[in-house]
Amino acid sequence: MHAIRHRAIGLMAVLALGVAARGATQSMSNMSMSRSAMSASDLRVALNTLLAEHIYIAGSATGAALAGRTPEFQAAAGALDSNSVALSKAIGTIYGDDAGTAFLALWRKHIGFVVDYTTGVATKNKLKQDKAVQDLLGYANDFGAFLHSACPGLPTTVVADLVRGHITSLKTVIDAQAANDPAVYNNIRMAAAHMQMIADPLAAAIAKQFPERFASR
Repeated sequence: MHAIRHRAIGLMAVLALGVAARGATQSMSNMSMSRSAMSASDLRVALNTLLAEHIYIAGSATGAALAGRTPEFQAAAGALDSNSVALSKAIGTIYGDDAGTAFLALWRKHIGFVVDYTTGVATKNKLKQDKAVQDLLGYANDFGAFLHSACPGLPTTVVADLVRGHITSLKTVIDAQAANDPAVYNNIRMAAAHMQMIADPLAAAIAKQFPERFASR
């Protein structure tokens, strides 16, 4: 179920971004659409979809891991990585394959740190938890620098702060899962909503950087 849902959502989002990225360079005879085939708002929706999906699948994976539901965890982890690949392809359609590859490696890195934190929680290893948190907070700076290098309209410090918010909101989810706290469902919802704070400025900056690809409508 995780994989099927991911493929459907991810395919729509990546295809939308890919069409937009190509729209400025291909004629109507080739694409049967104008160069403004995708609006800035469509771009924003596509990025929001993929980033929110990241939270929901990550929450499924950590919840299954903490409860010892190994087959479910493996399925969720596979879908989570597929989401990561879809995000990297979206970046690649805009900034090129090399940027997409670099994004994927960096994005997977933070997922590895989340796994470390979840393992620390499951084993009640406070040192492992603390190291994972520090690794994640340091990662936020690296991710901010990466996005700024691709899109100078996104300041490194602003992106890093937003990513730290993502990290802390996901940590709240994991802690609630470990404590069997019913608040976890609202925590997941809030963590997913926070991703809009990343997706919206990213989409706006990309649209401003490439106005010929993304019409303002």
